[in-house]
Amino acid sequence: MANHKWQTIFLFIFINSAMAKAVTYSVTTLGAKPDGKTDSTKAFLSAWAKACASVKPAVIYVPAGRFLLRNALFSGPCKNSRITFRIAGTLVAPSDYRVIGNAGNWLLFQHVNGVTISGGILDGQGTGLWACKNSGKSCPTGATTLSFSNSNNIVVSGLVSLNSQMFHIVVNGCNNVKMQGVKVSASGNSPNTDGIHVQMSSGVTILNSKISTGDDCVSIGPGTSNLWIENVACGPGHGISIGSLGKDLQEAGVQNVTVKTVTFTNTQNGVRIKSWGRASTGFARNILFQHAVMINVQNPIVIDQQYCPDKKGCPGQVSGVKISDVTYQDIHGTSATEVAVKFDCSSKYPCSRIRLENVKLTYKNQGALASCSNAGGTSAGMVQPTSCL
Repeated sequence: MANHKWQTIFLFIFINSAMAKAVTYSVTTLGAKPDGKTDSTKAFLSAWAKACASVKPAVIYVPAGRFLLRNALFSGPCKNSRITFRIAGTLVAPSDYRVIGNAGNWLLFQHVNGVTISGGILDGQGTGLWACKNSGKSCPTGATTLSFSNSNNIVVSGLVSLNSQMFHIVVNGCNNVKMQGVKVSASGNSPNTDGIHVQMSSGVTILNSKISTGDDCVSIGPGTSNLWIENVACGPGHGISIGSLGKDLQEAGVQNVTVKTVTFTNTQNGVRIKSWGRASTGFARNILFQHAVMINVQNPIVIDQQYCPDKKGCPGQVSGVKISDVTYQDIHGTSATEVAVKFDCSSKYPCSRIRLENVKLTYKNQGALASCSNAGGTSAGMVQPTSCL
């Protein structure tokens, strides 16, 4: 035990001394202007190049002010595995959405290890693009504000993402990612502005965050495992969703997901699993939804295996996605529709081992309804509406 204690103290001293030796690159000394009008992309990329080439831990410092950035790629691998973006100011996307609208990403980190983003506001200026899309005109797809691809040991702390063109934050092909104290804000009618999207990644944790947007607050795509979401407030938005799954025939599954201590306010869905009605090797298993409060939520608990959002060109087949071992524990509040619990599962691969435990959902101060199709499982404790499993 004493040996372990000394190891801990040594590690603490080692980390602190390493941080003390970190080199700092300020974007303003490299030419960035905090006026919100001068293109500062080159200065940020120059700071990244220096930090990435440093053998010592590095800090990229962004002081107060507004910094205009075009789409930027921060690529590794780097010479050190501790680079911190310390942001006191705001990064602003071009106001003309066409500038980065077809770039895919605004700020993309790829093949990096040990990057931390601390503080800051990312303003995607997406309102013009949303208006274009909502008018039915032909528009660019839009850029994701902040993307991490094929990267490991990432921390995002105290970051604010405003009005992204498309998704706010994407984690794709990553391991060991921690997001805490993140705030996402966009209008409830902004299209495709998912708060945090995770796919093909393992060991992602999302803590103490507040997400208000026009699509899923958190969307959990194929190939996600060991995901932990805790203490998240969602609304407006489309809820916390696993899926959509089954888009492709050959698809990685989703497993070991915990969503706990979450609040949904005036959202379209609460906790949702959705898959397309077509053949697929996909699956979702070992999922726990625990301690959730629903406030006027349209579909508080929903599994939808005939997902087809616009009801146009729907595959119209049976979903091949296998859903099993999903537990709903201590979920209560109010539904905005009469059917508060809806399990619409695949007729070929029915949902199995679904468990409802201490669920109480009401509709207009009355009992709500539950609807089950091809779903098997058990219930325990008080369950209202009465379980249809």
